Amino acid sequence: MNKTLALIKPDGVQRGLSGQIISRIEAKGLKIVGMKMIRMDSELAKSHYSDHVEKPFFPALMAFITSGPIIALALEGPNCVQALRNLMGTTNPIEATPGSIRGDLGLSVGNNLIHGSDSEESAVKELGIFFKKDELFEYKRSIDDWIIES
Repeated sequence: MNKTLALIKPDGVQRGLSGQIISRIEAKGLKIVGMKMIRMDSELAKSHYSDHVEKPFFPALMAFITSGPIIALALEGPNCVQALRNLMGTTNPIEATPGSIRGDLGLSVGNNLIHGSDSEESAVKELGIFFKKDELFEYKRSIDDWIIES
């Protein structure tokens, strides 16, 4: 089992789409092993988006991501990084596949509702930024045998 990070961004929370996004994640079969609502401050944003700090779009990204609460989700499942990336759709919602979160619910690149780790290495790093070890839970769901092959 792998783990990954998902963030429901301020636009997703403000538009009242958090429940729908979480429902899609759970319907896919990914297990929520950690969840919290926070307001990202500039220090946390710089840590999370450290690869983008020097890029010209960073000030706008910083203003957006700190503009309201987000929901951080730690997810678990087989190939969960790629499963979540497929479920989210491409960064540009106009190009995202219908049926994906961004394809169905988004219209602009800047306000694209959800973040997901782009690799297993990023997932480990990002989960460590948003969650302490004791905030992640291990448990078996009764439905796991129906979702995951033995």
